[in-house]
Amino acid sequence: MTQINTKNILLFGLVALLFIGTGFMQSWNTTLTILNMGLISAIMALGVNMQWGYAGLFNVGILGFTALGGLAAVLVSMPPVPEAWSAGGPRILLALAAGAASIVAAVMIYKKMPAGLLRVVVMLAVLIGGFMIYRAIFDPARDAIEAVDPALTGYLGGLGLPVILAWPVGGLFAAGAAWIVGKTALGLRSDYLAIATLGIAEIILAVLKNEDWLARGVKNVTGLPRPVPYEVELQAADWFLSLTDRFGADPVTASSVVVKLCYAGLFAAVLLLLIWMSEMALKSPWGRMMRAIRDNEVSSEAMGKDVTKRHLQIFIIGSAVCGVAGAMMTTLDGQLVPGTYNPLRFTFLIWLMVIVGGSGNNWGAVLGGFLIWWLWIMVEPIGLWMMQTVTMGMAEDSGLRQHLIDSAAHMRLLTMGLFLLLMLRFNPRGLIPER
Repeated sequence: MTQINTKNILLFGLVALLFIGTGFMQSWNTTLTILNMGLISAIMALGVNMQWGYAGLFNVGILGFTALGGLAAVLVSMPPVPEAWSAGGPRILLALAAGAASIVAAVMIYKKMPAGLLRVVVMLAVLIGGFMIYRAIFDPARDAIEAVDPALTGYLGGLGLPVILAWPVGGLFAAGAAWIVGKTALGLRSDYLAIATLGIAEIILAVLKNEDWLARGVKNVTGLPRPVPYEVELQAADWFLSLTDRFGADPVTASSVVVKLCYAGLFAAVLLLLIWMSEMALKSPWGRMMRAIRDNEVSSEAMGKDVTKRHLQIFIIGSAVCGVAGAMMTTLDGQLVPGTYNPLRFTFLIWLMVIVGGSGNNWGAVLGGFLIWWLWIMVEPIGLWMMQTVTMGMAEDSGLRQHLIDSAAHMRLLTMGLFLLLMLRFNPRGLIPER
């Protein structure tokens, strides 16, 4: 046990040295920027580790659950647009209620009526009729909302609440989507779950990009409220200026560092809370049951465990954690940009963090989150420096020199792939494997 703990501490210490070295070699602003996104990435990796490490559920729709967290940040924190609500807000709500009612009615018909052609016909009639009513109400309301000052708003806005409240709401949004996916796909083969999560992620992203009335679509929502002070506010504060004068620091640089430190404190508090909860759950009888189901579903079912129900539980919990991280990321960015959500960043990279850190180990997932994100950001400038060093003896107009320097931009993907292959070959259980 002592050796394992010592090894873990050393690994985290080495990663900390990477961040500290970046601060000395480049700037502390850069280090804190990487650290903040590393904290968010660690939370995402923690959520995926719950699904894969605890239960063996293969979720490739991390992008969608993260995007729902970003949507929550907009709907909770942005101020409402009164003109848009007057133009079509109530009709949008009525249309959504009509659509939901038709789905509920179809489900009730499926449960109450005996199987047969009549049940299929009645269900189709209810669904088609409900869809037509929904579109008849929804389309005019949507057009009216999107016509309200489309250059600046063109959407309903949010509730105008503190943005921190959006973090648990983002988790609820992602949990709701996970429940829908889980009810339809869990209990089937694992490849069906992967297809379902991939499909729901693309659907969510398509909605965010095309439904302008909801969150401005590809026009983006900018200027989200902050949970920390603005730099200009600090630079105008007498106490801050006197503090920077005392230490001989530049107020502009110092204000940026302080803001990033405030974000890091908030994100670290959330991460520590989630780790504590995850560790308590993993060590509980529930956690032991989840791992037993993961290792042998047949024997677990023979012992009376409801495997599908437990899978649904952990799938919802892990997705909710990803939703919280998505809301935090949008808060940090201060804007929602649907075009930036791509599978490479929000699926492959998060899975790489879990695999490298150690599947089934919460601390391993967190370590992988910090390490892989640092590599993702720093590999390209390090690669450029390496190429410039290697080619420094060549002529300035050398075609080979220019080609090698231009190739440094591709070092990021090459390094990530090589790192993954080496880990899978020589240390497949990860840096901090499951005990």
